[in-house]
Amino acid sequence: MKFKDHFSSRAGDYAEFRPVYPQALFEFLANTAKSHNLAWDCATGSGQAARGLVKYFDRVIATDMSAEQLRNAVPHARISYFVAAAENSNIPSRSVDLITVAQALHWLNFESFFQEVCRVLKSGGLIAVWCYGPMQVNAAVDLIVRHYYKNIVGSFWPPERRYIDEKYQTVPFPFVELPAPEFIMRAEWNLNELIGYLRTWSATQRYQDKNAQDPLDLIRGKLAEAWSPAEQRLTIQWPVYLRLGTVTPLPGKQARKINA
Repeated sequence: MKFKDHFSSRAGDYAEFRPVYPQALFEFLANTAKSHNLAWDCATGSGQAARGLVKYFDRVIATDMSAEQLRNAVPHARISYFVAAAENSNIPSRSVDLITVAQALHWLNFESFFQEVCRVLKSGGLIAVWCYGPMQVNAAVDLIVRHYYKNIVGSFWPPERRYIDEKYQTVPFPFVELPAPEFIMRAEWNLNELIGYLRTWSATQRYQDKNAQDPLDLIRGKLAEAWSPAEQRLTIQWPVYLRLGTVTPLPGKQARKINA
């Protein structure tokens, strides 16, 4: 499967402006895992989830197909970053206690990746995949951002984006699914940080590549009015949609295919 690289050209912005996942999420995953020797954060980007995991696991392997993304990751003595495909990680079989995929499962080949999940997870190991929904600030800012999302860059979203809009509920998940609580991701940002975040969107980049124009210029003035003063820090929230499962596949066609 060809690697769809939507983020390497903005790897620096991605590392600087993407929000941080809530600590409660990693505490929940650690409390649910049977052991804490090794976690694999697949499609790690610049390592946001890997840094959250390392507090609870002896070692974290963090892989991504983008070397540029990994160059922007924060080093840690117990995190091993390296370039690898999701479906061919080179991780030893039956060695991983927890696999995570944060805001990236929709870019992967589901069947091939799930084959790799079944290979590398220990018996009773966990797979946790999550994405986050639309940001919420206040009525005025939210209206502008929704207009930007749907009407300005809407046609530039890759087709895989629909899985996020569907809260990952339509993603194939051929595992014994476990209940998971709801989480909220929060940040305190000024206007410049919000603009930086919107610039990391793949649709923003695709719009700019095709039109040789920064689409954020089309909303910058209205955003400034709604945010004013630009330096003030406002609370931003994103709902986190988590699916958690064990390595024992569910009965059915997809499960048989994985174990073939």
